[in-house]
Amino acid sequence: MWPAPVTLTGDHVTLAPLSLDHAPALKKASADGELHRLWYTWIPKPADMEDEINRRLSLQKAGAMLPFCVMTPDGTPVGMTTYMNIDAANKRVEIGSTWYRSSVQRGPLNTEAKRLLLSHAFDDLGCIAVEFRTHFMNHQSRAAIERLGAKLDGVLRSHMDQGNGVLRDTAVYSIIASEWPAVRANLTWRLEKPRK
Repeated sequence: MWPAPVTLTGDHVTLAPLSLDHAPALKKASADGELHRLWYTWIPKPADMEDEINRRLSLQKAGAMLPFCVMTPDGTPVGMTTYMNIDAANKRVEIGSTWYRSSVQRGPLNTEAKRLLLSHAFDDLGCIAVEFRTHFMNHQSRAAIERLGAKLDGVLRSHMDQGNGVLRDTAVYSIIASEWPAVRANLTWRLEKPRK
């Protein structure tokens, strides 16, 4: 299996292989700020958490996804992220299906999680590119992706049906291997600079 399950650990976050054991805490995380009510993204309702974990684990068995539970340093689950749309032949992955409970957003957790995922993809897996996709209207997500140093490849208009009567325009971003040293330096600087 490429990529194989792995635990990635930093100072502000741990990314561990997702399991059903994480469901109770992830239900609480989803309820924090009622994230599942956002119209431009899909975050599982607390009642649907086991189904979502099982969906991600099924995609992992099929070789299409590597799901992680996002945890604070004390081991509390606060969200999920994945490598998805895995293309082993071309050494490409997408980092996506990411969400965090409201109380940990806008802090160092996301920056470090992305640095860990990008480092593993480029330095350990030898990826030639890492992709990010989000709803065109998800301005918070797009700004966060751009702060990473990813470049906009384009917008796929009317790309997918969200299941709520809305067609999603998908903004597609990527970081290629030659850009990784500068992106890594930027993320390290962001993590080390004093926070106000």
